[in-house]
Amino acid sequence: MAGEGDSEPGKSFKLFGFLDVKNIPCARESVLYGSLGALVMGLGHFLATSRVKRSCDVAVGSYICTMLGYWFYCRYNLAQQRIRQRMLKEGMKNRILFEGSYLDPEKKQSGSERSDS
Repeated sequence: MAGEGDSEPGKSFKLFGFLDVKNIPCARESVLYGSLGALVMGLGHFLATSRVKRSCDVAVGSYICTMLGYWFYCRYNLAQQRIRQRMLKEGMKNRILFEGSYLDPEKKQSGSERSDS
């Protein structure tokens, strides 16, 4: 009873037949923000003009624009985050590698500070 909907826990949900919302980063949020933007813009246009067909057109257009806009924004931020993680990982590896050796940058700085005093 408790797990009737979970026939396969590893199965993912595909939107439009190709967009795997569970495994693709930023897909879920972009679809949700796109649908919210479409609802707001379509309803707002309908309340302002009372034209049903044009309001549906505005809703579809705003869905596409909002979804793609947030998709590119989120993917850009994800790429920046991965670059920062890679740089941090490389820096930590170099820190561990050079710590205590003559190539240690902190050792060189502390040696030059002592000679100045």
